[in-house]
Amino acid sequence: MKTVCLYFQVHQPFRFRRYRFFEIGNDHYYFDDYTNESILNKIAANCYLPANKLLLKLIKQHKGKFKVAFSITGVAMDQFKLYAPEVLDSFRALADTGDVEFLAETYAHSLVALKDEDAFRQQVTMHRDMVEELFGQIPEVFRNTELIYSDHIGDMVARMGFKAMLTEGAKHILGWKSPNFLYCNAINPRLKVLLKNYKLSDDIAFRFGDKGWHEWPLTSSKFAGWLNQLDKKEEVINLFMDYETFGEHQPRESGIFEFLEYLPKEILKHKSLQFATPSEVVSKHQVVAPVNVPNPVSWADEERDLTAWLGNEMQQEAFDKLYALLPKMNKCADSRLKKDWNYLQCSDHFYYMCTKFFSDGDVHAYFNPYETPYEAFINYMNVLSDFSIRLNAAVPFSSEEKELANLAGILEERDQKIKKLEEEVQKLRSRKKTSTAKKTSKSKVSVTKEPKKTSKVAGKTTSKK
Repeated sequence: MKTVCLYFQVHQPFRFRRYRFFEIGNDHYYFDDYTNESILNKIAANCYLPANKLLLKLIKQHKGKFKVAFSITGVAMDQFKLYAPEVLDSFRALADTGDVEFLAETYAHSLVALKDEDAFRQQVTMHRDMVEELFGQIPEVFRNTELIYSDHIGDMVARMGFKAMLTEGAKHILGWKSPNFLYCNAINPRLKVLLKNYKLSDDIAFRFGDKGWHEWPLTSSKFAGWLNQLDKKEEVINLFMDYETFGEHQPRESGIFEFLEYLPKEILKHKSLQFATPSEVVSKHQVVAPVNVPNPVSWADEERDLTAWLGNEMQQEAFDKLYALLPKMNKCADSRLKKDWNYLQCSDHFYYMCTKFFSDGDVHAYFNPYETPYEAFINYMNVLSDFSIRLNAAVPFSSEEKELANLAGILEERDQKIKKLEEEVQKLRSRKKTSTAKKTSKSKVSVTKEPKKTSKVAGKTTSKK
């Protein structure tokens, strides 16, 4: 019997506003609140709310036979709390069914696994704690940002206590082997590895609405037939995709919701097919072999590598400058700096700097707030420069930095004193004006009401004018 593992990724970044060079050192707020809120509410209306409602209906309808998995980034959950708490409620309703598994990942949807193990561990712990708090589950399966995986990253994840990890079933790492089996990490075999079947996943995620595709239109019965026709020896079919596939990448008019609604029924018609969550896949199936991935892979673009984020000099410079701040961040206790640090690490900021076009250009334009990669780079570096100034002031290392921090503190103290004195001057001026106005008013009243003076001359009364 083959197991179908359906997994969805949920993520939206905090996008930066246009942050100009002249604002560096003067304005410390970086985010475009209007854009972030409007985009999130748009996706919630088109995808998250209707898709969650449909999944809840299907789970109840199939009574334990239909199961799915999600990973939701900490950044996305922060936005749900701010802009759309009803989305969080709908995910909680799915968690309460017992047929939905929530996976762990990096809190900030970052590339930190490529830089520092301790920082990676901190982000994963933050995310795992948040999942437990919001959905009542302690994740046992890990999904790294953009399915980025290597033997080394898998080993780190295994040492964190996870029993399995998801990644891309890229052709250049599998060769002749099929992704439709359960594998393990080459360094630490305790970690099981679930490989995405990218052809079948992309048939839904990217080709579903393409009228030029030779298989268009794709119906749920046709797709279920493809799964059933796979080699009988194959055991696991991992369908991994962005949740925005439903209603956003593939609009409602394409029929994507009807496809999803009938998919469980059509798959379960075949006795050789069943649904399972990633944890259940690990417990039901045996590992067939280790998968060797010496260099990182991802699920992005045709190359399935890291070039979408680190493929040009701008991306590499921004990435290196960001993580050069890590030693100081480890000593930073300022909560606002920590929050900004998390949002600065979002892989999306590097994705916007990508200069790859051709077949992958449209994908990189999705909700991209910049007209060019160069504009994205300049804006990011301006923000990072201001952040560095704030961090240096909060955690100075060298004597020069300490002196600058002291000077900055003196200047800030001076500015506060000046502001306070200006406020006091304003109050005094206001009081003086009020006092002067009152005196003028009294003077006018006394002049108007002054009695006429009289004198008596030769027994007659006369008035002095």
